[in-house]
Amino acid sequence: MGDGRWRAGGRALFRVIAVWAVSTLTMLTLAGLLPEFQLQSDDGDSFTRTALTAAWGAGVFGLLTALVWPVVVRALLLVPALILGLLVFFLNGSLLLIALWLTPDGRGAADPETAVVVAAVMSAVASATSTALAVRDDNAYRRRLSRLADRRRRRRGDDGGRSGPPGTVFLQLDGVGHDVLRHAADRGVMPTVASWAGATHRLTPWRTDWSSQTGSSQLGILHGSNHDVPAFRWYEKERGRVVVSNRPSSAVELQRRAIERTGDGGLLTVDGASRGNLFSGGADQLALVLSMAARRGRANRSRAGYFAYFSDPANAVRTAMSFVAEVGREIGQSTRARLRGDRPRVGRGGLYPFIRAFATVVERDVVVAAVIGDMLAGRTAVYADLVAYDEVAHHSGPHSKDAERVLERLDRSLALIAKVAEHAPRTYRIVLLSDHGQSPGETFEGAYGLTLRDLVRAGCGLPVSRRAGRSRSGAEARDAARHALRTALHVPLDEEGDEEGGEERPPHGSDPIVLASGNLALISFPDVPGRMSREEIDRRHPALLSTLANHPGIGFLLVHSEQHGSVVMGRDGALTPVSDLKDGDGGPLADFGPGAADAVRRTDTFPHVADIMVNSMHDPKDGSVHAFEEQIGSHGGLGGEQSQPFLLSPFDVTPPVGVGQELVGAEQVHRVLRRWLRECQGPQVPIRKPEITRPGGQEQEGSPASGHPLPDPHV
Repeated sequence: MGDGRWRAGGRALFRVIAVWAVSTLTMLTLAGLLPEFQLQSDDGDSFTRTALTAAWGAGVFGLLTALVWPVVVRALLLVPALILGLLVFFLNGSLLLIALWLTPDGRGAADPETAVVVAAVMSAVASATSTALAVRDDNAYRRRLSRLADRRRRRRGDDGGRSGPPGTVFLQLDGVGHDVLRHAADRGVMPTVASWAGATHRLTPWRTDWSSQTGSSQLGILHGSNHDVPAFRWYEKERGRVVVSNRPSSAVELQRRAIERTGDGGLLTVDGASRGNLFSGGADQLALVLSMAARRGRANRSRAGYFAYFSDPANAVRTAMSFVAEVGREIGQSTRARLRGDRPRVGRGGLYPFIRAFATVVERDVVVAAVIGDMLAGRTAVYADLVAYDEVAHHSGPHSKDAERVLERLDRSLALIAKVAEHAPRTYRIVLLSDHGQSPGETFEGAYGLTLRDLVRAGCGLPVSRRAGRSRSGAEARDAARHALRTALHVPLDEEGDEEGGEERPPHGSDPIVLASGNLALISFPDVPGRMSREEIDRRHPALLSTLANHPGIGFLLVHSEQHGSVVMGRDGALTPVSDLKDGDGGPLADFGPGAADAVRRTDTFPHVADIMVNSMHDPKDGSVHAFEEQIGSHGGLGGEQSQPFLLSPFDVTPPVGVGQELVGAEQVHRVLRRWLRECQGPQVPIRKPEITRPGGQEQEGSPASGHPLPDPHV
């Protein structure tokens, strides 16, 4: 063994001894502070004997966490992710109780609640000590990465070189618009991105489809088709079901349809990995992939990515503590926003602080760790989604300080991934992209005092809540509905303003189903098969379309006309056939930017386009829209920054589009990414078409995501 190996071995032994010593001191300190935690016999012991007991307990606890913890975590993979996070402290405390039970003469003892606290503190201190020693040794972390890479190469039979074609890592920053990224880089919020843009990477904006949301964009990017995805959620009359993109049963069905339409498995079919996505992209290596979460049994690895991260108890405790800190951060930020009277503002109570903490801490840490493992394993293509910014921007606003701090933390994750690429068994090209942006603005309800559903019901003459009925919009809609009904039936009003013979009503059919997707809404009448025409809507509800089209919070409607074909309705009853829509003609889509006409025209061809498609207003001066959900940063329709995500690509791949051309639609982005994979790998092997089962089915997948604990994304 050479001198270098002796020195490396000596440093490793020193770190083990140092961590053991610090853990022993921590245990002694806690025994002095916590009366329910003891390291002495009932008769008392000398300090030396107590110190030996602490050293024994700390050593056994460290050994148990190294040997037993990975087995326990693997056994709990089917436990829901949030529950697994809460079990972290309980499991750690249980291991400490076992370690105390094994101390000589039974001198160690603690209540279960105290054991949880002691175990958490000891794991955190041990991790901090290990990190501090790594910082002291400039190359310690790099050596750790190199050792992991060497171990994986030996297992794969590689020679240890970095020859061969490069791999590609696609990192999706969910919801980060082109302008948001550019401004964050310019202001120093994202220094890693700033160091790439213009130096090693080119920044290209692209334009989403009308449905500017993750379900549509990611399906198109990963599987090459987002045909018949009109929104985030929509109603399918023939099945009598509401499809919601982020439900496992819906995700697997959408993926099946895309594969059936394109005839191939997706972007990642050749040695690919899919991490934290809605869809698999045809990858064999899967972790936190929603379209696989509906499967049952051992083949369900939707949570398998948790094992690689939580198998290290220090990572588990640190992430759990960060989770708690993020919950506190959100409560503090929302309280300050309320006290300042910030507007616009939405409610941020209930479970939201925990949902935010999961997206910004747990999901980020697990996905980054999985990507690191994929790179050290030398996989050909990796696609990962980091959802932290999108979740915070919905509730705090896309340009808020809260969202900016999330971008700072995401940039540190990008820096770590770039560092790991230096130690991977092959070179990697890192492509950064987003699936959509976000547009700010007051919610529709906040601006007008009623929801869109209330407005639709009022326009149909159906009962609404008292609050909605008292609002100006609700009262106007109800008056318009009554007036239209009286006109249609030729019924005069009595002196009280009520219809004479008021029991006479035309049959209105089923109540409308109103589904919101950001500032896009879909209205369907479930009792009418197929797409309901404008004329039939007017016969049933003569005031509805005019009420919607003339409302100041609504930009335009898309409906089908028996006489004119599909038409866009604007203010004052203006009708424009879809076939006549043009950009820049001053028509009903003038405020929605270039490409709006083509986006509407494409969606109009979808089999599941709603009876009435509603897009909110958009103010081109400040880019604001009105979300039909409780979001002050929204996406889903047309208008503002939500329609302009970005693509940050290395200079050593061909430009996404030619000079003067635009990159339009998620399907075109898919073709660009596939072209880059061909440039890296040469002619691709034949694309296989994997079997995609419906929810509840089982099928075999590839091997587990990782066989070793992965580097800590916090470093």
